[in-house]
Amino acid sequence: MQVWKDIYNYRELLKTNIKKDIRGKYKGSFLGILWSFLNPLLQVVVYWIVFPFLMGRAGAVDNYLCYLVTGIIPWTFFTTVINQGTTSMIVNAGIIKKVYFPREIPLISQALSGLINFFISCIIVVIFCVGTGEGISYHLILLPLIAVIQMILSLGISLILSAIEVYVQDTEYIVNFVLNMGFYATPILYNLDLLKGSGILYTLVSWNPVTLLVNAYRDIFMYHVWPNAVQMIIVIIFSLIVLIIGYKIFKKLEKGFAEEL
Repeated sequence: MQVWKDIYNYRELLKTNIKKDIRGKYKGSFLGILWSFLNPLLQVVVYWIVFPFLMGRAGAVDNYLCYLVTGIIPWTFFTTVINQGTTSMIVNAGIIKKVYFPREIPLISQALSGLINFFISCIIVVIFCVGTGEGISYHLILLPLIAVIQMILSLGISLILSAIEVYVQDTEYIVNFVLNMGFYATPILYNLDLLKGSGILYTLVSWNPVTLLVNAYRDIFMYHVWPNAVQMIIVIIFSLIVLIIGYKIFKKLEKGFAEEL
């Protein structure tokens, strides 16, 4: 397949971009890469303090603090890859118009750098699991698999959105709005059981692919059980379909990038 040949031939560019994405994200800031820990940590603290007062039943979740951490950090990974991916072609417009390289390379590098940052952030999850008494178990061996599935899903979405953004530059604002809505359409702050009896809303949130991924993370971090096999197979198939469709759309729209940028 041509895409694999391109990735191999431009592997040095891919490595360079990954290093640039990781080092450049907080370049010039005093705390540097520590912000990878502090940003989600501060979010967790705010929601932990405020949200149980706004929706008392949310606090009924056992170990709500750990519940928050295992939801917010995967969600941050998801949104970071998509937000950066959406504007990737615009940000790299100068080099795209001057130098040939596979246009999907910046998107792949951002997805991989996001994956690396996520693994670093998982240190926070482990600390909270141990510190709040949940502990850790051998089920964590599935962490790389779940994370890679999430990366594939995020990359597929980014391929579609980045290509559309070249032609319709309002796309990034629409994406921000949808992601904000998606945050509440995923049981990160609340227990999914709160939506039982709400009919179609419960069904939609239950089968939201990010919900299935967050459930899988909570299974291996908090509950020390294997994720639901059927749900994992569904999200794997769905993520691969999104990636394939995303790649085809990206390659189709790529032909006009130079003229539009």
